[in-house]
Amino acid sequence: MSSVSTSNSASGERTYLELSQDGGGAHKFYEVVVEGTSVTVRYGRIGADGAIQTSSFPTAEKARAAAAKKIGEKVRKGYAPAVQGRRAARPVTRRQVTSAPSTARSTAPVLWRFRTGASAFGIHIDEDRCWVGNQAGDVYTLSHSGEVLARYSLPEGVKCLVADEFWIYAGCDDGTVYDLSSKLPFGAYDIAEDVDIFWLDIHEGVLNVADAAGGLTVIDHEDEFQWSRKSQGRSAWMVRADDRGVYHGHSHGVTAYAADGGQQLWHTRTQGGVLFGWQEETSVYAGTGRHVVQRLSKRTGAVEATYQCDTAVYSCATAPGGRHVFAGDSSSSVYCFDADGTRLWKLGTGGGSALSMQYLDDRLYLVTTDGSLVCVDASEAAIAAAQQGTVPAAVDVKSRAALPTYTPADSVTAVATIESVPADGIIVECVQVGGRLRVHAVSTGYEQDWNVQFPRGIRQAGARYVVDALHPAAGFYRVRGEIRRLV
Repeated sequence: MSSVSTSNSASGERTYLELSQDGGGAHKFYEVVVEGTSVTVRYGRIGADGAIQTSSFPTAEKARAAAAKKIGEKVRKGYAPAVQGRRAARPVTRRQVTSAPSTARSTAPVLWRFRTGASAFGIHIDEDRCWVGNQAGDVYTLSHSGEVLARYSLPEGVKCLVADEFWIYAGCDDGTVYDLSSKLPFGAYDIAEDVDIFWLDIHEGVLNVADAAGGLTVIDHEDEFQWSRKSQGRSAWMVRADDRGVYHGHSHGVTAYAADGGQQLWHTRTQGGVLFGWQEETSVYAGTGRHVVQRLSKRTGAVEATYQCDTAVYSCATAPGGRHVFAGDSSSSVYCFDADGTRLWKLGTGGGSALSMQYLDDRLYLVTTDGSLVCVDASEAAIAAAQQGTVPAAVDVKSRAALPTYTPADSVTAVATIESVPADGIIVECVQVGGRLRVHAVSTGYEQDWNVQFPRGIRQAGARYVVDALHPAAGFYRVRGEIRRLV
């Protein structure tokens, strides 16, 4: 198959490679099995099960040729033959949380509940879908009425889900950030494994990483390091970003840095270490271990309001413009406040503490300690009824047996010919620029010298691809829709 040795077994011709670097660098495996006309690839962090992809080919010869090409690409990147199980998995920090029963007199009006099967932190709610990601590496999408639509199976546990306009990203325990916006997820960023990720935010293609040591790392749209800072505290569970700055919450408060270059703008010592963060246009919200959410001015860092809860605050969110502030505590309760800090209500979640939350259109969506995505009716009428003891019967959402499941793409599986390119299809090309592979637009009507943000794992010098759309950002383009290799 290649210069790399293979082994024969009942499962076919098997090649197992690893890339493990000293000092906390890469620690990954790549396995290829050829069985007749099928090629199965399994890859991920050493010690994990990893993601699996299977492709079929017209003949056994073409299957072996495709496998040899995949292996050759990995060897050129530094992978080498290894014995599976000889290297141990590197430890991953998982958030240790406890959840006590709620002390609220009434329970929130839960409309539906979906149990993901594992502890979950990731949540994103948009106009079309609800997203939830858990520590088993599963990301599910659901309708707002609670129908399960699809599942993404990622190689590692999901730390968080973040949105950047149309694009949805999942930050995982192996340091890979996956773009889930296309039909198949792609690795968009690879974070050094010595950075123990706690939380992420992405703004206009720039990735901001908060870590266990209280560090902040900023990576540009080409997955290349820009700058980093070490804040005063540790355990940085909050990072939010906008055009002006990056707001970094840790055990000693919140520190703001200029988005361009990382100059410190201000630091505010909060009431307790920061456990979660939210932002609006002019303010950031820090949920802390000392039972409060504090609203800080983005411009000066001044405390504008304090929202008092009864136990440690695990999560917070706001209604548009900050007119209402929501918080979830360590005792399975959820709160709502006026903008000035007046508590309007406190209700039990009915199923664990909210580790992440988001509000949209009179509904409050929670991810709780038992791994459930919960939809709460947060309208005034529903809350008033709940306070009087009247709540709807919550629907226990079940996943469909034939649920579409998507795994990360290690290569482009879809192809197109020049004759099949639609009139509105856009052609881009991968070129070598100064020792790096860049992608530029070929189709007319686009800036030819702008880089295109493109999955690094599928770039091949000289290759051309067809994409559905290119969206301009700050001096570069972002791909939207399916990516097909032009042959």
